[in-house]
Amino acid sequence: MSGEHASSSVAVRVRHLEERLIAAGVVEEAQLDAILAATLNGASPVNGARIAARAWTDPGFRERLLADANTALPEVGLSMAGGIQEQRLKVVENTETEHNVLVCTLCSCYPIGLLGPSPSWYKSEAYRSRVVREPRSVLAEFGLALPADVRITVWDSSAESRYMVLPRRPDGTEGLDEEALARLVTREGLIGTAAV
Repeated sequence: MSGEHASSSVAVRVRHLEERLIAAGVVEEAQLDAILAATLNGASPVNGARIAARAWTDPGFRERLLADANTALPEVGLSMAGGIQEQRLKVVENTETEHNVLVCTLCSCYPIGLLGPSPSWYKSEAYRSRVVREPRSVLAEFGLALPADVRITVWDSSAESRYMVLPRRPDGTEGLDEEALARLVTREGLIGTAAV
């Protein structure tokens, strides 16, 4: 198989196996997530949170991150290297008028090193198909009700390209340092299914 989603058939088979194990009562989704988290020690949403906090406190870094994330990441000791080739990372910024959300419609491509293990719902067929067609409804199901005038953009990851959302900095955090800001950032905020 060739193309951007060469590994999608494997991802589909893995997800089907996960779903069968869950349906049979052998394991719960939370247990699968915990096993994956232990396996991928070091791959953590703490990495993405550090990136967001730096962007909130350093306008120059924010500008470089949004222009070319792969070049900016080494400034915080991170990279998208790994595997056969470096993956391209694009960071998309949430604003008062635009909200971004991530998906991989064909499998579950995801920047694991920056966001930690992908949640089970991210890999589910329901999320992957619905968030593209009805993002506002899906986000509302996550508890994120956006005003009607906020435009929602859905970013579809691929085998070569990954995305990360730069959430809006929470109001009232002007006095917090970078470390304290990073503690406010969640994996869901970096995916775009929650506000920070």
